[in-house]
Amino acid sequence: MKLTYSPKQQAFRLEVRQWMAANVPKEKLPTYDTKEGFELHRQWERKLHEAGLSMVMWPTEFGGRGCDLIDWLIFEEEYYGAGAPLRVNQNGQLLLGSTLLEFGTPEQQAHFLPRMASSDDMWAQAWSEPNAGSDMANISSKAILDGDHYVLNGQKTWSTRATYADWAFGLFRSEVGSKRHHGLSFLMVPLDAEGVTIRPIKALDGEDAFAEIFFDNVKVPVEHRIGEEGQGWHVAMATAGFERGLLLRSPARFQQTVRKLIKLYRDNKVSADRDPSIGVAVAKCWSDAEAYALSAYNTVGRLSNGDKIGAESSINKVFWSELDLLIHQTAMNILGCTGELLTSAPLAEERAYWLQGFLFAQAGPIYAGANEIQRNIVAERMLGLPRA
Repeated sequence: MKLTYSPKQQAFRLEVRQWMAANVPKEKLPTYDTKEGFELHRQWERKLHEAGLSMVMWPTEFGGRGCDLIDWLIFEEEYYGAGAPLRVNQNGQLLLGSTLLEFGTPEQQAHFLPRMASSDDMWAQAWSEPNAGSDMANISSKAILDGDHYVLNGQKTWSTRATYADWAFGLFRSEVGSKRHHGLSFLMVPLDAEGVTIRPIKALDGEDAFAEIFFDNVKVPVEHRIGEEGQGWHVAMATAGFERGLLLRSPARFQQTVRKLIKLYRDNKVSADRDPSIGVAVAKCWSDAEAYALSAYNTVGRLSNGDKIGAESSINKVFWSELDLLIHQTAMNILGCTGELLTSAPLAEERAYWLQGFLFAQAGPIYAGANEIQRNIVAERMLGLPRA
């Protein structure tokens, strides 16, 4: 399939490419799972915002550029092609921001979206609990209505970016005695509020990528609720659809990584030739990344015609997470034991890039809803199979 672009789209691509060439940092930023790296990534996000490139598909009044989703895909291709820093505020910009555009009040949109686009506010997810991971309907953290505010008590865990973020969003049980999907409300919580305690959780690479959040009689204004009282599940499923579907992992991310994988394979052809299956795996990674990109363009076309992303977002999530695993496992197979060198090792050079990616990829089948759960969703809601 050959994709063609309008003159306007081609001009936009050239503008983004030229800006990236002039502004992408020459040296890689420290990981945003450190305090220093987090703030440096926030500064980068502000620079993007000043150029009108932070959230290109948002309306201009909310800090965006008013582009469509095709333009967003073009932007992503140029962004990752330029080797720009990973986006630190995806929780807010891509997940919560999309949710606010669909369910937020005009007042919420006017207040939160511009600060999100500029990364003045950085956001964490607050979904999982000790007894509610992929089974999110088992949430027990409480939000009891008391006049014009809720009083929150409970614990969230595996909260991405919570160690350094300013705000968190998540589901809380607001109806006493309710079960499962019922009686939940979707709330936005400032993490500097009295009664909030953050306890970092180290990831496989030793950095504070996640955190536990404890709520002890935390007061949150009613106007920080998105959607109706007790209807949080409906809102959260839309957010989960954005996460599993198109927005969280754009195809360009995988296409760029596969380009690096192909270069790695060619640079290490002698060692790779010892195992012919490696060449087959590299070819599969390339074809799968291209297929995912074409599928994304197809999805954008359907969305532009008024369609919605439903249960098929679960197929997307399984596909991109397992593609990420395959890409990095293939790279490790090419590198052999040298792929295990840490960043601090004198001989690591670019090998550490693949180890970091490999470790992160292990989480892919778990976050955004475990792949086992996603396969159940596909089986029941798309294929009409009976529940196991």
